[in-house]
Amino acid sequence: MIRAFLAIPVPEEITRMLTGIQVGLDFGRIVPPQNFHITLVYLGEHPEPVLEDLHTLLDGAGGQPIEIRIEGLGVFGSARPRSLFAEVAPNKGLGILRKRVRNAARGAGIELEQGQYRPHVTLARFGNGLVGEDAAKLQAFISARISRVHGKFEAEMFHLYESRLGSEAPTYTPLADYPLTG
Repeated sequence: MIRAFLAIPVPEEITRMLTGIQVGLDFGRIVPPQNFHITLVYLGEHPEPVLEDLHTLLDGAGGQPIEIRIEGLGVFGSARPRSLFAEVAPNKGLGILRKRVRNAARGAGIELEQGQYRPHVTLARFGNGLVGEDAAKLQAFISARISRVHGKFEAEMFHLYESRLGSEAPTYTPLADYPLTG
């Protein structure tokens, strides 16, 4: 079984900016820069033949390059923040690509979770969530940095990644590339 997801990689200039934003965050598990990405679809665990079917369906189905804008910071788990992320501004191209890859995943027999899509780049995780003084420290951290979180890039491809869990951080390995060339 392979734990996998489809995502847009984050280029070096955006990675440098986001790594600079992480400086001073002395609690939680900081996401290493090599793990920065924008998830399109989390696939879960599947046998290799299912992912090969998905690859066949995705090959050549990429579409146009997409302008991605990073704008601000946010948290998942408002009452008990569980993660800190850089917000990705939704746009039509990103929505079309996400719909396309979800349809391909369903075509390969992969059941997907439902729910609202909020594109982002995860910067830190906080286990079961922060409360009290730690939650207040996180809010102060966000307030001091939110105006510095902005940038844009042209997404010219997305990847099928394998995710292997580790004691410190997961390891993400690209298994296939899908160009967005128009």
